[in-house]
Amino acid sequence: MLATVLTCAILGLDGVLVEVEVDSGPGKPGLTLVGLPDAAVQESRERVRSAMRNSGAYFPLGRITVNLAPADIRKEGPSYDLPIALGILLASGQIEASIENTLVIGELSLDGTLRHTSGILPMVGMARERGLTQAFVPSIDAAEASLIDGIEVIPIATFADLISHLTGEAPIPPFSRDTLAIEPPKFDATMTDMRYVRGQEHVKRGLEVAAAGGHNLMMVGPPGAGKTLLARAIPAILPPLTREEALEVSKIYSVSGMLPADRPLVQQRPFRAPHHTISYAGLAGGGSWLRPGEITLAHRGVLFMDELPEFGSRVLEILRQPLEDRLVTISRASGSVTFPASFIFVAAMNPCPCGYFGDPTRACTCSPSAITRYQNRISGPLLDRVDIHLDVPRLDYDKLSDRRLGEPSAAIRERVAAAQDVQSARFAGSGMTLNRDMGPAQIRDFCRLDDAGDRLMRAAVEQLQLSGRAYHRVLKLARTIADLAHEERIATQHLAEALQYRPKEIS
Repeated sequence: MLATVLTCAILGLDGVLVEVEVDSGPGKPGLTLVGLPDAAVQESRERVRSAMRNSGAYFPLGRITVNLAPADIRKEGPSYDLPIALGILLASGQIEASIENTLVIGELSLDGTLRHTSGILPMVGMARERGLTQAFVPSIDAAEASLIDGIEVIPIATFADLISHLTGEAPIPPFSRDTLAIEPPKFDATMTDMRYVRGQEHVKRGLEVAAAGGHNLMMVGPPGAGKTLLARAIPAILPPLTREEALEVSKIYSVSGMLPADRPLVQQRPFRAPHHTISYAGLAGGGSWLRPGEITLAHRGVLFMDELPEFGSRVLEILRQPLEDRLVTISRASGSVTFPASFIFVAAMNPCPCGYFGDPTRACTCSPSAITRYQNRISGPLLDRVDIHLDVPRLDYDKLSDRRLGEPSAAIRERVAAAQDVQSARFAGSGMTLNRDMGPAQIRDFCRLDDAGDRLMRAAVEQLQLSGRAYHRVLKLARTIADLAHEERIATQHLAEALQYRPKEIS
């Protein structure tokens, strides 16, 4: 007898429908799995056998063949346990049920209990897109699955409960999102509030401009000047995630296995700070099974790279594509996957190996050649993709000991949100949301300069030797500064401030 159960595989961040075909008949007892299963799927034989026996069902003694179709897609992970076990029940005639429009997902314990499964959100999202009306998921993952509208979620605690549900002995009611306490977006108390950051007013202004337009930022200064503290304050001045953005980020973390079961919806903007020893695949993504890297985990948030020159040159050059296209493409022999990578890039570095070049109170011990080699670890094309370059000087004692509080992050966040609302209205219907996303056509329409601004820009291009990319980035930055000032046109002072954020010669 043949039975078919629908489940899902994950390719990149997207779900792909998989048919679990189970054939049970006479022959030498055994269970054969085909359809490119990995080791975890192969091991489902023993999990399924024990779970069925411990749930009151019997494991057929005949020949069982399980095909995971389509066979040209590699299957990984233990999420196929439940559909395989259910298929065996149907194929052996132990139960009868109509599940043509039902997605079945879950890892089985030996006693039949269902465990947490990664990737529930994109799997259930795929089921809705394919017109399925129902999803059987582990009860621990039901809250996550219920974030997808338009599909009925049945929470399954044990395999025995599923049998009782299908036979009608103890129907399981659909999971109701009303029981899921999704709190309104709020800001983590552990985030740094700008009011507690002493001095560095020009740096705070640069962070505000970067947050308002989504621009990339680099801070250069001696050790202990506050670069890391300022970077960690950026999430607190960013507007909260919209529901669409929260679902998008939650999908990434679900596939990565980093979504807590008790908090199925990511409500804080990500802040990722990888160590400088990170590998190529760790930053960009990849591996034997293509998984998101730090670049994608920072999507809709902040990617902070401290001590930037200490990162490997090959790792740094990965950033070129995502900083330009807001995507990262991973190509392997098995295929190609594109991950989203729309984040604010924030970098921090010292001006030299010892960190004190140009410091007014402490002498630098580095030779000119050592300083040059240190600075040359960051390529020109990468620096050209950074919009805002800020010097972070050492603070004197009077500023450090000042008890007065600065402007709170909440006030800055309101200005940033207002500027982003202006940008959203400007780009409505175009697929863009922030000034950083503008292309040449949008720059031509929204970044026009008056005669005085044109003369200033001409002089800047000649004196600073700006590339075409830098020219466009200055205009986009000036547009953001004008939006913060609630000005419809870019004035000379907005352009002058944008030009001040271009990199200065350190040596």
